[in-house]
Amino acid sequence: MSKEMEIMKTGEAAELGARHGSMTAQDRRQDPGERNPGLWDNMCHVIVTCRSMLWTLLSIVVAFAELIAFMSADWLIGKAKTRGGTDPEERGGPAEPHHPTLGIYARCIRNPGVQHVPRETLCGPYAENFGEIASGFWQATAIFLAVGIFILCMVALVSVFTMCVQSIMKKSIFNVCGLLQGIAGLFLILGLILYPAGWGCQKAVAYCGHYASAYKPGDCSLGWAFYTAIGGMVLTFICAIFSAQAEIATSSDKVQEEIEEGKNLICLL
Repeated sequence: MSKEMEIMKTGEAAELGARHGSMTAQDRRQDPGERNPGLWDNMCHVIVTCRSMLWTLLSIVVAFAELIAFMSADWLIGKAKTRGGTDPEERGGPAEPHHPTLGIYARCIRNPGVQHVPRETLCGPYAENFGEIASGFWQATAIFLAVGIFILCMVALVSVFTMCVQSIMKKSIFNVCGLLQGIAGLFLILGLILYPAGWGCQKAVAYCGHYASAYKPGDCSLGWAFYTAIGGMVLTFICAIFSAQAEIATSSDKVQEEIEEGKNLICLL
């Protein structure tokens, strides 16, 4: 009897092992989304709300605005020059008064009579390398603005994908991007504060007269690029604050109800 009992137990154990093996194989063949229904939820749903779209558009606009302002030569508008002016970079040209402009690393001057260039104004960088930027303050400004603009461009790129992916590593993308925008805004503030301190450099004096000094533009006036940079800086902080509203909008109860109904494209006001 004892031998028969042992044989029966051995057979039952083998049968259980075979069943367990077949179930494991089935689990392996099973779609990972079926084993864990929430695995693909965040990747399958496109969520678009007014607040999230507005935040995305503002993020893109502010990045382009700061980039264009940084590259522009219209930060300072110099005093009017004529053909007989004393501008060290202008000789010849029409007698009509012309206002040269000066940026962080670029400038625009009247065409001194270059025949193969039909344009009336010549614009381009006056500094061939970083060390030739007119002022140490402007060099610092260029660094701070470049870092801030780089962060803003990365956020603008990521913001486009927030319609499909709202979180990464269990962190809200909106909150992370809002934090990065706040950091970028601080870099922009530092750059814009240091920029007027360089108005006393020789380059600025040549454009703005001998009364130009730190935080005093002399005979120059501020160009659209400077005001655009300030407006972009303010808008950067607005975007950082508004990112919280975008997060609330995409994780609201209405959105969850749409997800539970099985909708992949969710558009809410």
